[in-house]
Amino acid sequence: MTTRPDADATVHPVDEILPAPRLFALGLQHVLVMYAGAVAVPLILGAALKLPKDQIALLINADLLCCGIVTLIQALGIGPFGIRLPVMMGVTFAAVSPMLAMAANPDLGITAIFGSVMAAGLFGIILAPVISRLLPLFPPVVTGTIIAVIGVTLMRVGINWAAGGVPMIKDVATGQMVPNPAYGAPEHLAVAFSVLVVILLLSKYGKGFVANVSVLLGLVFGFVVALAMGKVKFDGLEQAEWFALVYPFQFGMPTFDLVSAATMCLVMIVVMVESLGMFLALGELTGKPLSPKDLEKGLRTDGLGTLIGGIFNAFPYTSFSQNIGLVGVTGVRSRWVCVAGGAILVAFGLFPKMAHVVASVPQFVLGGAGIVMFGMVAATGIKILLGADLKTNRFNPYIIAISIGFGMIPLVADKFFHQMPKVLGPLLHSGILLTAITAVLLNLFFNGYRRDAGEGAKRMAMEAELH
Repeated sequence: MTTRPDADATVHPVDEILPAPRLFALGLQHVLVMYAGAVAVPLILGAALKLPKDQIALLINADLLCCGIVTLIQALGIGPFGIRLPVMMGVTFAAVSPMLAMAANPDLGITAIFGSVMAAGLFGIILAPVISRLLPLFPPVVTGTIIAVIGVTLMRVGINWAAGGVPMIKDVATGQMVPNPAYGAPEHLAVAFSVLVVILLLSKYGKGFVANVSVLLGLVFGFVVALAMGKVKFDGLEQAEWFALVYPFQFGMPTFDLVSAATMCLVMIVVMVESLGMFLALGELTGKPLSPKDLEKGLRTDGLGTLIGGIFNAFPYTSFSQNIGLVGVTGVRSRWVCVAGGAILVAFGLFPKMAHVVASVPQFVLGGAGIVMFGMVAATGIKILLGADLKTNRFNPYIIAISIGFGMIPLVADKFFHQMPKVLGPLLHSGILLTAITAVLLNLFFNGYRRDAGEGAKRMAMEAELH
């Protein structure tokens, strides 16, 4: 990262406040990277609930507003909330399956979804101190394995983006899943590859700020190429409002169903364990040692964000992994960049026309950036594993091998657990959580419990800061 000549040498790069123009450009870069994932869940839920177009637009506006608010809390830090790292917050996909089940139940519907989300948020706030105390269970062999699997799992998203979407889409006429005719089109692959090449060239030959915004410039290049090819659609832009106010309980007062709330609380545990791995990854990338108290503040914000989501017609929130990869690609460690990104998301939530323009960026443009960013997350995990004792400890390779194997199950065999109880879906269909549980249990079995085990990650972060 290039710092200003007058920057205070005592200020950690995480806390450095960059000039406003740079903050805006770097914040926008973070927003572009996470935008597709941020709006996907309200689109999926809106379709499942058969909501009219104006109400789906309201869900998207509420989601973007909450993304921005929770990102501001997480990156800025307010009292006992916020880990104060460069974190962007968005809706977790772990909650999609149970929310779809609620949407399909005529006795529940959208108000029960929001009620269960609020219950999960309160549960997360209460549970945060417990999860944060699990740091001794995450020595480098566990942490590195989890983070590597996070990157590999995300790579599937980046690859599908590059190909132009997902392999199977729903046929409007029959309601059946059919092959996506646009998937893997040569023009999509060519644009994605050109975006990747631009990012690599700017990263190698760009200086200072240009190198820092290489991903943004690559996306702009890809957008311009796609626009020239006629692949950018602005459908609905004229109908989108300039300003739309979001206020609590716009779909009615929440209702509370015990089974739905319990299921969403299980999702919250999944989210918090995944967040723990992501926070440790960010600690490594930024050279910022994290204490259990820091982790508690970050995890508590997951709960608070989810509670805010339920109140403001949105969903459970977590830190977005793709943005962690962006920190690794650009080398920009300032949390104020994500503060700027949070402010931009709030603006998008209140000004739908702005959000609509950003939503017009084709997925194959994002794919070129996604491959390098998600790969950087996996590379961070591998880097941490290099600090694990793999030469003299003959058990650690077993931990890595078996944990990665379990993590790959949802990725390569999505029906592997299809005969298991549906209530276990959030656990069994998360490769990251399967990896975390397997690695922790195997480490306890082979290496035992050591209270100082979590210090390995802290030491590596300190060494990164010194060098």
